[in-house]
Amino acid sequence: MPAQPAYKRILLKLSGEALMGNLDYGISPSVMSRLASEVQEVVRLGVQTAVVVGGGNIFRGEGLARAGMDRVTGDQMGMLATVINALAMQDALERIGQEARVQSAIRINEVCEDFIRRKAIRHLEKGRVVIFAAGTGNPFFTTDSAASLRAIEINAELLLKATKVDGIYSADPVKNRRAKKYAELSYDDVLDRRLGVMDQTAIVLCRDHKIPLRVFNMNTPGDLLRLIRGARDVGTLVR
Repeated sequence: MPAQPAYKRILLKLSGEALMGNLDYGISPSVMSRLASEVQEVVRLGVQTAVVVGGGNIFRGEGLARAGMDRVTGDQMGMLATVINALAMQDALERIGQEARVQSAIRINEVCEDFIRRKAIRHLEKGRVVIFAAGTGNPFFTTDSAASLRAIEINAELLLKATKVDGIYSADPVKNRRAKKYAELSYDDVLDRRLGVMDQTAIVLCRDHKIPLRVFNMNTPGDLLRLIRGARDVGTLVR
């Protein structure tokens, strides 16, 4: 495998659940530290790295909306949860000497920057990790859609979706041992088969703007770095 990275700029999507580790709620300090270290390794290879974080470890607006809460209010609360996670990721990176900036799609200037595309790209060019928070800033859109949108806006060469499984399967591999793992799929395969790895809006954005998507297990140490170096046997590629 080549030592040099296969990409110049990538965007990593982390779910809020990925930050919990074995906890039932919140942020696992050990998991956050490990993720920060792996992201720093990618940056040290010379790869400009952006991150989008979810907020499901703290709050899910859609779930409470089903229980009667106003959906817009619930989604706004979910956006604030992603800001909490983004600040935690920034802190974990800075504690190991990696510069990072949080940019939020909603104004919260006392704790982070507003999302400004040109400024985000400038941070990336200076070797800083840019962490995008608050989704798209709009209700009814997931952080997966935000990841696709930001990847397009910053001209990322690859969108990485970190999950708890090692790729895309024909069914839930935890519930169905016969589930088939796919090495590669087209965007239309994912949409037509309703594989559910990301919401349809996110997949359509990637398809229309030709952003390749790689789904992999972030809990496997070293896989992120292998992907950045061009490994083809890690996770599932969607293009």
